[in-house]
Formats: sequence, C-alpha cells, structure tokens
Amino acid sequence: MNKITDYIISLTHLYGLVHKDKVVEIYNAQNEDKIEEIDTVRLRAGDISIDFVELEDNFVEVFNDYFVHETIIEFCEFDEELRKRSGKPFYIPSQDELLKYKDDNYFEINKEYENLLNYVTEHLFDGNKSKAENLVEDIQGYCAHDFSPRDIFDLFNVRNVSFKDEKQVDEVLQLVIELANNTRIWENNGHTPNEIFEKYEKPHIRALSDKPFKFGESVKKEKIGRNDPCPCGSGKKYKKCCLGKDGI
Repeated sequence: MNKITDYIISLTHLYGLVHKDKVVEIYNAQNEDKIEEIDTVRLRAGDISIDFVELEDNFVEVFNDYFVHETIIEFCEFDEELRKRSGKPFYIPSQDELLKYKDDNYFEINKEYENLLNYVTEHLFDGNKSKAENLVEDIQGYCAHDFSPRDIFDLFNVRNVSFKDEKQVDEVLQLVIELANNTRIWENNGHTPNEIFEKYEKPHIRALSDKPFKFGESVKKEKIGRNDPCPCGSGKKYKKCCLGKDGI
C-alpha cells in the first residue's frame, strides 16, 4: 500500500483539486513518517514513487503543481475553480475518515441525508428503502454539484414520483435544502455551505435559502439518474461514464 498515493487520491476526491504542498502539509500532520515535498514532474515524494496508474484509475490528473479530478480538467475552467476556493479554509477530517474518500463514490452520510431518506422511503415509496436509497443518492450528487431545486423535481418526475399535495412538495424540498446546506462540496474545500457561512462568517458566501419553494407545473425532462445505466451503451452507471459530458 502506497499511503502517499492514497492521500493524493483521497484529497483530490474531497476537494476536487489540491496543491501538492497542501498534500504534504496534511500528510505530515497525520503521519509519523514525514515527507519534505512532492515532485509532480517525476511523481515522487522523497524516495517514494507516486503510482501514476493508480491516480489515473481513480480519476486524478496532474496539472502544474496541482492534483485535479478529471471532471474539472475536462468540463471546468481551472482558473475559475481556483477562484471559487480562494480564501476558504480546508476541511480536514481524521485520517480514517479522509482515506474513505479514496472511493470516488464515498460521501458522508449525515442526519440530513437520513432524514430525507426516511421521509422518501415512508411517504413516497411505500417503505421500499432500496428505491428510496437510489433516488436520495442521486439527490445527494446534485447537492454536491450545482444544486438546483428545479433539477431535483425534474429528477422526481423522471422517477415517476407523485406528490400528495403542495404541502408535501414543500416538506420534501425543505429536507433537500437542509441536505444541500450540509453536503461537503469541492468549491468550499470540503466544507459544507453551513460550515462556511456559520463558522467562518463569510458574508458573501450564503447558505441556500430556507424559504419554501413555490412549485408549480414542471416541464418533464428526460434526465438520467446517477445510478441509471449510461445511455451511451457502455454498461457503466451514468455517474461513472457520461455524467459530466451531458452538462448535468
């Protein structure tokens, strides 16, 4: 096991992009064996080689002195991504928690996620937790990347979920907003919107509004869930294949 490679992958999945010096800082704070620097040209940390193949297999690319998730390289403006993170502190979990992020599908299951899952299971899927989990995992993915209430309800439409009344619509959206405000996102260096807003008092970075969303008729769109088979026919899940290419 190459722990330095594991750290690079985990930190890239948590932050979207991370400077080589931040990797060194976090690694040295959590490990007795220290490293002085990372050479992103030769892909070495002192005498230890960084596994380039493993980086590629885990969607991590090297760009100048940064390790960057391939989604950002392919679909985002790198300088703009850096600007979004400017001045924001880094969320640094314990080593055990951090290394869970080596799995690109890992996310922190918090009480807001559980609250939404329980509601959807009981009120929208008649106790079918498996179907509810697939939907709520997709919702969590939207919360982590470009959250929009309209997109969430388009997702409900695609899954043929019907609501009892407007009150139930507002209840569901409130739970979704609470999840979005407590989801760790790349542009906050792993912090949630609430953590940035409340703990670090950044007045120009606001959490999502908690006012009820007035939901009228929504145009049904052919959106694809993150867990659905990719329409390109690759046999992979949509989130592991063409998700970013479709601009979602």
